[in-house]
Amino acid sequence: MPTAFIHHSDCLRHDMGAHHPECPARLGAVEDQLIASGLIGALDVHDAPLATREQLLRVHTVEHVDNIDAVSPGRGLHHLDPDTAMNPHTRLAAYRAAGAAVLATDLVIGGEADNAFCNVRPPGHHAERHRAMGFCFFNNVAVAAAHALEVHGLARVAIADFDVHHGNGTEQIFAADPRVMMVSTFQHPFYPYSGVDGRSDRMVNVPLPAYSAGRQFREAVDNFWLPALDAFAPEMLFISAGFDAHRDDDMASLGLVEADYAWVTTQLCAVAERHCRSRIVSMLEGGYELHALGRSVASHLRVLAGL
Repeated sequence: MPTAFIHHSDCLRHDMGAHHPECPARLGAVEDQLIASGLIGALDVHDAPLATREQLLRVHTVEHVDNIDAVSPGRGLHHLDPDTAMNPHTRLAAYRAAGAAVLATDLVIGGEADNAFCNVRPPGHHAERHRAMGFCFFNNVAVAAAHALEVHGLARVAIADFDVHHGNGTEQIFAADPRVMMVSTFQHPFYPYSGVDGRSDRMVNVPLPAYSAGRQFREAVDNFWLPALDAFAPEMLFISAGFDAHRDDDMASLGLVEADYAWVTTQLCAVAERHCRSRIVSMLEGGYELHALGRSVASHLRVLAGL
């Protein structure tokens, strides 16, 4: 079965203003690279549905979901924090991004796809149970994981996050849930200045100092992620796939390259083969240098698709 590729044109209409790094062109850069490389023809392409209120409320408070609905502007921008703003199309894009996560989970668990990648925005892993932050409105990967647990009846799931920023929202949502493991790497100290105090047997956060590159990243995965994942034996694996740790991305100061993203995807596919019936859903998070983002996602997808 092919890898599912889930997107939607509504995700291009969310725009937080000129020069904002989390821009609509990110999605185009990914799809242009997939077309240029011929990869798009090997993928099973789907449009993302809208997430339902019930799906969002598994991981967010009523007050948070209601607030996103209520403050959606009729024109211009409404800022939720200095970095996170809504235009008239943001609400719909956020519902599509979370809906993509749910569809991907259904396709993979239902046996209609081996795995799935969601090329959607806004990203999600900073969104906490009760608030939006860090370019994120709803926590897409958390919505997917909760859907697998509550609707499909899985007993254990794991989330791997290799974005350059710690996925504080994902950790906050699942820190007390014994059914969920999170493994992550991130630059530290760095926004959102979290992830060190909350470490546990299920929150396997590995901070990396600035200027770390592929060797340090691979050591973190080999020494911490893989033993923890094998001990936990998840039934499904979710990926917060942020590509802003790339050496060409000036959002931060790590030095990963495409080969590192292909390598970690290979390791995660092996974990999924051992424990998860190869079931993986990957969600786009960060990645702001457009050429590096397109190449990195292509490297990630080549491995997921077995090409």
